[in-house]
Amino acid sequence: MSGAKPGRLFLVPNTLDFGVEGAAVDLREVLPEQVISTAARLTYWAAENAKTTRAFLKRVDAICPLAQPLQQLQISELPRPPKGQNNGQRKPTPETDKAWQALLAPALAGHDLGLISEAGLPAVADPGAILVAAAHAAGIEVVPMSGPSSLLLALAASGLNGQSFAFVGYLPVDAAQRGARIRELEAQSLRQQQTQLMIETPYRNSALLEALLTQLKPSTRLSISCGISLAQGWTRSASVAEWRKLPTSLPDKVPAVFALLA
Repeated sequence: MSGAKPGRLFLVPNTLDFGVEGAAVDLREVLPEQVISTAARLTYWAAENAKTTRAFLKRVDAICPLAQPLQQLQISELPRPPKGQNNGQRKPTPETDKAWQALLAPALAGHDLGLISEAGLPAVADPGAILVAAAHAAGIEVVPMSGPSSLLLALAASGLNGQSFAFVGYLPVDAAQRGARIRELEAQSLRQQQTQLMIETPYRNSALLEALLTQLKPSTRLSISCGISLAQGWTRSASVAEWRKLPTSLPDKVPAVFALLA
């Protein structure tokens, strides 16, 4: 549609119950009404996974009927990041840039487009940031919508420094490299009085906790938010010395956010 006014790219937040069995929450408890109604009317989507996006939209439909039948919605999946790049970052190449830009075709043709993550806010600790950057480059208006962010909820619940903080993503899997990275983050936190936030694949939650308790100094404060926004969710903040006195078992199928402040 030549000359059409571009549509907008809506950043549609998701719940934080992805992949947690039996933990599905009522959308209305965690998403504003505007988010649900916007999701219901959008017919073009860019998503990490089409199957889980359809499952999300079925939940939306139960509250606010979709503008079109689910089978008629166009859901395109984001290009997969190169193996080993868990933070969703990659060096741009002409081929990968074309793949990301192709996702914006509906918006360039005048249709509003939704971007959704598997959990939480799109483009925050999420590969969708690449699509947002492409939208800005193409002159497409980006509309962020309010919704849960595990990182900010965990930071708020931690009692650590919320004035200066950094999200560092995943730590190395190799034990020696992970230990070195933890000590580096602790030193940086001490210098800058900056909270360091990190995440891990749920089945490695316990391994990360063990590494943190082994490598960090007793006086460093450690906070863990597990299953935040879920019925069984919790946050515990204490010094490393106190964590060592009262060991905690972390589930291997529930997401957690780890935060430290030296």
